[in-house]
Amino acid sequence: MYTTINEDGVLNNYATEPKIYYAEYPAIWEQRKYVLQGVFASLIVTTLVLVGISVS
Repeated sequence: MYTTINEDGVLNNYATEPKIYYAEYPAIWEQRKYVLQGVFASLIVTTLVLVGISVS
């Protein structure tokens, strides 16, 4: 932990900063996985909305 003391004797604690890294563009198999997850999420939401409408 990084600590500083000002002229009045007050302590200021600062967290250590993590190393910065850049995200990489997803591979084609990762993109396909994201599309599949999106399709399943859309189906679940659509099913819940249709069930909610039919019940009410």
